[in-house]
Order: sequence, then structure tokens, then C-alpha cells
Amino acid sequence: MSVSSSVRRLTAAAAVATAVMGAAALPASAADHHPGRHHSAVYISGVQYDSPGRDDRSNRSLNGEWVDLTNDSRRAVNLDGWTLEDEDGHTYTFDHYRLAGRTTVRVHTGNGHDNRTNLYQDRRAYVWDNNADTATLSNDYGRFVDDLSWGHHRDHRGGDRRHGGDHRGGRRH
Repeated sequence: MSVSSSVRRLTAAAAVATAVMGAAALPASAADHHPGRHHSAVYISGVQYDSPGRDDRSNRSLNGEWVDLTNDSRRAVNLDGWTLEDEDGHTYTFDHYRLAGRTTVRVHTGNGHDNRTNLYQDRRAYVWDNNADTATLSNDYGRFVDDLSWGHHRDHRGGDRRHGGDHRGGRRH
């Protein structure tokens, strides 16, 4: 084996070792990044924008409309002061709620008793438009965290990620 081929092999081995060590040293947020999703550990993981059955504004129907938020980190995240908003400006503000690590909370539109896995906006009217809307999550500083859109919406900030509900049409605001 010549000296130049030995040097090339050692250089290649050193480059591989450096790349492996560099990847291991990445912060968790960079290592856990999922394509198409924002860097936050908390994200909108699903929306049921068209509650099943008739849209009769009953509490059961209102609670059939919901947004799921998931925390995919190991640590709890304090959502106190965070907001969930639609394109028309209907805003739900989280009050004294911590989302545990590796869990999901469902935010219903209607009335109910809040617990670890279900929160209620206590509204008497639908929030999410069946035809098109965007659910936007912001932190307690008002900074954008995530959104999820469906249909032809007015304020598009990310890729359409259709979740939940079937599309039956009819604006309900």
C-alpha cells in the first residue's frame, strides 16, 4: 500500500468520525426536527373542524369540534397565556395549563370540565369553518408556534395538513 492511499484512508476515517461526533452533539431540538413541522415541541396534531352529525349547536355537537395539541418532548410545557385562534379572530387562551411530555390535549369548542387530556372553550357557537380555515397556535409572547389549514383559506402560513373531519361544506359562523 502506498503512503498516499494510506493518508487518503486515514483522512476519510477522520472525516467520518468527525461527522458522527458532530451529529451526536446536535441539540435535541435539531435532532428531533420533523420535515414540514416547526421547531417547537408543541404542535397542532389534529383538527376536527366539522363535528359529526347535524350542526345543531348542541353542546354535544360543539364538543365534536376540536383541536389536538401534542407535546413530543419529554418535558412538560407551560401553556399559560398561549392562544389558539382561527382566521376570524376567535381566540382561546390557555389558563394555568401544563402539557405533560409525550402527551396530547384536545381543546373542544363547547362547554365541559377541563382535565389533563380535555380542555373546553365554553363557547355556544362553532369556531372552525367547515370550508376553509386555519388553526394557529401562538405562545405567551404572541409568537407563532404552529398552524394547520384546510380548504382555500385567507391567511396561509404553511402547507395544508388536512386532519380530522369530513368536508360537508357550509360556513357555520
